[in-house]
This record gives sequence, C-alpha cells and structure tokens, in this order.
Amino acid sequence: MAEVCNAHKKSNNVRFKCKINGMEGKTPFLIGVAGGTASGKSTVCKRIMEKLGQADMDHTERQVVCISQDSFYRELTPQEKVKAEKGNFNFDHPDAFDNELLLRILKDILIGKKCEIPVYDYVTSSRVQNQFTSIYPADVVLIEGILVFYFPEIRELFHMKLFVDTDSDTRLARRVPRDIKELGRDLDQVLNQYMNYVKPAFEEFCSPTKKYADVIIPRGADNTGYPKSSDNQIQLSRSTTIKTKIKQYSSLPLNHTKKISSCQWSQQFPLVKLFLVGYIVH
Repeated sequence: MAEVCNAHKKSNNVRFKCKINGMEGKTPFLIGVAGGTASGKSTVCKRIMEKLGQADMDHTERQVVCISQDSFYRELTPQEKVKAEKGNFNFDHPDAFDNELLLRILKDILIGKKCEIPVYDYVTSSRVQNQFTSIYPADVVLIEGILVFYFPEIRELFHMKLFVDTDSDTRLARRVPRDIKELGRDLDQVLNQYMNYVKPAFEEFCSPTKKYADVIIPRGADNTGYPKSSDNQIQLSRSTTIKTKIKQYSSLPLNHTKKISSCQWSQQFPLVKLFLVGYIVH
C-alpha cells in the first residue's frame, strides 16, 4: 500500500493529511472511551459498531474498528508474575501499561498505517508470543480502556472523548462473576484485588479523568436513550469544543473497496449525532 503523509500542527494538536492507495483523505476519527472496570466501555463500543453496521463485517473491510487498552499491558517481571498469580499485582495502575507502544500505534493509525496489536492473555497475565491482531486503515477508531485519558500525550490524540459512568456497586457485581468464570479465580481473591487495588486506583487515576470527557454516558449501554430523567441523560461537557468537532467531522472519507451506501453513510455516520439526539442504542 502506497502511503504519502504530511503532518502539520493545528491548535496544538497534530493533524495529518494522508494519501492511501493514491487517495487523499482526512485523519481517522479517533474516539477514546474511558470508565471504570466493568463499566460497559466495550459494550458501548460494540453498540456503536452495530448501529453503524460494522460489527459483522470482515475486519479487513471495517470502517469502524475498536482497540482495547488491555492489549497494551506491559510484560511482567518474574517477581510481578508471582504477585499477579496471587492477585497482588495492581493492573489498574498507570505503570501497568506499555504507554510508549500505545502512543506509537495510535500515531501510526492516524497516518493510515496497518498496525499489529498485541494479543493479551488474562489467565497468564502476559502477551501471547507471535500473535497479533491486524488493524487496517479505517475511518473511525475506538480506543477503550480504564486509563486512556490519563496519559496527556495519548489523550491529546483523541478527536472525541467519551466517559462511561457506571456506579461502583454495578461494576463490582459485573466484575466478580466475570473474573471467577473467565479467569478461574475464587471469590476471596477477586474481592481482595478489588478492594486493595481496583477501587483505590479508580478513585485516584480513572475517575479524575472524567473531566476531560466531551460526552459522559451514565449507565453505559444500559442507557437506552431519550430519557425523561436528567439522571439518565447522556451529558455533554460544557468545556468541550464539540460543535467544532461536529462541523469538522460530519462527513468522513470512505477508504475501502466495500462501502456503506452514500445514503446510509450520510444518515448514520456522524457518530456525534447519535449522542446529541440522546441515543446510544434504541
């Protein structure tokens, strides 16, 4: 694939104009989705992809793709692996991630490069050797994770930032059976890790990043839209430049051979519109 890219600065953020397969297009629309553990971040991303008809498409043809920050957990030392096996390693701390790799991948995505994402094994707390997920050039890229807004260099790359705000009791109720079933941990181990690491890390590192969000989604994907109660409403941050973003990205290029029809694209694609009308799902 031939790629010709020129970068220039605009409003203190790096913007790129790229030629992919000889066609010039806009920078991919990069959306960060943050929130506490088991808040529903990945479900929100899945619903967005389903809404845009992208969930069942072949990964080489998707115009909307999703990447998890979990894929960028760093490799543990032998001593840290022993702690992890006993539930005594803090995976919710900023130092648990390979932030340099994530930053490099996101910059490559923004210039239209095909990227290889590590495959992470939660059971062994390590990356699967020689296995990667290929991310092809897309028009919209969703990055979800507990600390995607924590690191300034990464945060500044997002064109839009969503925060999934789910109460702690609900998140704990989701996490306990998930960790027991998927990771084979016992109840005491899950609760110990939550109380000693997950909850304190959320309060110290994750929750404060809510202030950076352009959109706050109470109750995540359970928020079924056009609410009567203000508690259920999808909230727009007053400090955001969201109107500018809507204007700038209301129409995005189609870089793939298999395309959504022009009518379907123009009616559905401006993702911001989904939030402004009060819907994530309906």
